[in-house]
Amino acid sequence: MQFPDGFLWGAATAGHQVEGGNMNADIWPLEWAEESLFAEPSGDACDHYHRYPEDVAIMADLGFNAYRFSLEWSRIEPEPGWFSQAALDHYRRVI
Repeated sequence: MQFPDGFLWGAATAGHQVEGGNMNADIWPLEWAEESLFAEPSGDACDHYHRYPEDVAIMADLGFNAYRFSLEWSRIEPEPGWFSQAALDHYRRVI
């Protein structure tokens, strides 16, 4: 099988699932509830929030030429009406 010229090989992540420590997310308390539907809380996850340079380098080493990731809104707006410049700066660095 041949893939067409320009085919993109890549990976995709969801911020809450890989970043870790996302305590402002609406789902965080549900993960930690005594009768939680979740098998385990996300906790530190794989700490992609801090390890993204290494993770992106691994993807490049694998030959990936595309990466779809999410911006975790609860980091950007941790409280209604308050926007975190630190979170915006972080995602700017990831981009």
